[in-house]
Amino acid sequence: MKTLGLCIAAGLGLSACASGMTGNTGQNNNVNGVVTQYPVEAAMLNIYTKQRSDKLVAVVGNQSVSAEIQVTPKGSMVFNNKSVQGTEINTINKMNNQITNQSVAINYFTLNPLIFHGFTDSTGRYSLSNQTTTIPKMATVGASSKLITENVYADSSMRNKIGTYNQDWSLSRDTNNTAWFCIETSGNLLLSYDPAGTSSECYKINAKGDILASKVTLSQPSSNGGTKKITLTSQ
Repeated sequence: MKTLGLCIAAGLGLSACASGMTGNTGQNNNVNGVVTQYPVEAAMLNIYTKQRSDKLVAVVGNQSVSAEIQVTPKGSMVFNNKSVQGTEINTINKMNNQITNQSVAINYFTLNPLIFHGFTDSTGRYSLSNQTTTIPKMATVGASSKLITENVYADSSMRNKIGTYNQDWSLSRDTNNTAWFCIETSGNLLLSYDPAGTSSECYKINAKGDILASKVTLSQPSSNGGTKKITLTSQ
């Protein structure tokens, strides 16, 4: 699954590439005015499969950076010899209002249950996803789970594997009636040292799974052994 973290990292020149608990199913609970369960499958559908646009911004040193994202459903498609649905993610990265990169990727998935099968992008990369768990319809605040192991190839011939990434999800409380639903992407597991680091893509959701705000945090190893973080937030 092509996440916004990977798209943004590539555009900023930060990347070489352009046992948890699952929540209970059922209705969301409201205890003393506090929502304890959220529809994470609906949130995932809203993030990755429905028409939407977003703009994320940050200041890095004395530079302003931004990522403008447009998600567009593409309907029925064929991917890896399977009948699937496709959604295009168009990302325009800017620094000081000057375009530095534009990338287009298509995520491929099937519904009922929601399963991601991989992505292709405008550089020719071809990815196959192994979704290790089903995304629950409802999850309790504090829940988390492994989601996908992604194998990325230089092109559709799949002769040259250039990356392997793990993706997990988690749900944490924001307010009494909102929560942060996050997708965490590991560094490239094929490398002993990945200069691109990791990414965390988080969405503030309500009890219906609507997206209220978003943020992407890129964490890179620094030369002094620490970690350098850049967080872009929705505008």
